[in-house]
Amino acid sequence: MPFALPHLVAGFIAVLVGYTSSVVLIIQAASAAGTDAAQTASWLWTLGIGMGLSCIGLSLYYRTPILTAWSTPGAALLITSLGQFSLAEAIGAFLLSSLLITLCGITGWFERLMRQIPASLAAAMLAGVLLRFGLDLFKITPIDPLLIGALLFSFIAARHLWPRYTMVVVLAVGVGLCALRGQLQLADVSWQLASPVWVSPHFSLDALLGIALPLFIVTMSSQNMPGIAILKAHGYQVSASALVGWTGFIGVVLAPFGGFAFNLAAITAAICMGKEVDQDPARRWAASVWAGGFYLISGCFGATVVALFNGFPPALVTAVAGLALLGTIGNSLYGALQQENEREAALLTFMITASGISLLGVGSACWGLLIGWGLYRLRCT
Repeated sequence: MPFALPHLVAGFIAVLVGYTSSVVLIIQAASAAGTDAAQTASWLWTLGIGMGLSCIGLSLYYRTPILTAWSTPGAALLITSLGQFSLAEAIGAFLLSSLLITLCGITGWFERLMRQIPASLAAAMLAGVLLRFGLDLFKITPIDPLLIGALLFSFIAARHLWPRYTMVVVLAVGVGLCALRGQLQLADVSWQLASPVWVSPHFSLDALLGIALPLFIVTMSSQNMPGIAILKAHGYQVSASALVGWTGFIGVVLAPFGGFAFNLAAITAAICMGKEVDQDPARRWAASVWAGGFYLISGCFGATVVALFNGFPPALVTAVAGLALLGTIGNSLYGALQQENEREAALLTFMITASGISLLGVGSACWGLLIGWGLYRLRCT
């Protein structure tokens, strides 16, 4: 495997952003399901191990930067829907949802659907999904202008002097400054191994309709579709059905331990696909392998790693994520608006996706793609 420091740093930033942005939702979802402390730790163990093995295995096999993730919208959905079901029913619903995802991969249905989506619309959806991370970089400036100013200066300087090591420099400056100011809250971190806890699934029609189907729809529309879009936007041609099928299969295997949903990553994947990672796109898969390694460590130590990541100031995490995604946002907008006859549909897709609306339990990325595709078809007929 090719080694370069930017690969390692990109993998670490991807995991850092993934955990700090949504791990609280996982803990809340587990609590809503009625788990005890050991079972909650098992959920974190399972998700970390599942993401780690799939990132490493798929990236090595395809030689492509493939990142997987838990379903963040799915976790938010579970917080509000698990309260009326037993833990065994919840596990059964996780299993059924993952089976449905696996079937989508095996049958090739998902790939046939993705072939109907023009590259410009996929790029527009991706730009809309990532836009808020770029905007958040500047929204938080009044909160800590010194930190944001230092990160922006280091980003600009590194892009000019050491473009390959841009994010290495940015992360080092950010962590160093926060350490000097005493903002790294690491005093309560203690290393303790987590272990899996089996819960036998129980299947019920109510749990199928109330948990499994909504979780399946949200995961496919809000996670896997943008995940494929990010791969296409960077020129990686991989079987969408195979990738979706593998994430579903991992969910089937790990559901009894708390693996509620695995899917392709979009936002964290973008961090591992930019030019800052490697000028050669064929070598960027090493970053996702590093991310997989960090996911394995985070899974083994469960709550300990959560505490470690939570020790980083939120402003630092937000700023680093925004800077790491600037290149991908720009490339996506360029790809979305390049074709004049598709520009209007792509712009509509981008605006709806960026709005963050949610209707009928379906997120803005899916609505943006559907409405943009409808306009595209009208213009093409």
